Amino acid sequence: MEPADVTRINRALNKLAKLYRAAKAHRLAELGLHPGQDVLLWVLAQERDGMTVSALAARLGVEQPTVTRSLSRMDKAGLFRREPVPADRRQVLIVLTAHGRALIGEIEQIWTDLAEATTGSLPPQEVARMVAAMERAGDGLRQVMGDSAAAVLAEG
Repeated sequence: MEPADVTRINRALNKLAKLYRAAKAHRLAELGLHPGQDVLLWVLAQERDGMTVSALAARLGVEQPTVTRSLSRMDKAGLFRREPVPADRRQVLIVLTAHGRALIGEIEQIWTDLAEATTGSLPPQEVARMVAAMERAGDGLRQVMGDSAAAVLAEG
């Protein structure tokens, strides 16, 4: 690969990543959320009866302390409640409250708006190629990073 191409690729990826994260942070702030908290809430919403912290961590691909810290930061917002697990008093279920569940549609709308803003000027075939290329590029970066890739991806 030519040095000019390397520079152009790096510049484009850095700009896109920064802009997307900033746009997402800006929109999520309107809901009182930070990047990463949207994904955590969305995953919780998929399980009506709640999830244990360990199950949530596994689904997100992070360690339990990471989920515990995130939940602690979100605790005062009333987005979820903790319920004891009857069969195991050491564990608790994290269950979305009505308030937390009400945010899911707004989170999904933010995701839709950002996807459309990012790809809206492209024809559908080009969007499909772009997504496929980004997925392949992500696969290559996961190979480079090994086990540490999951923690990076869970950051939001």
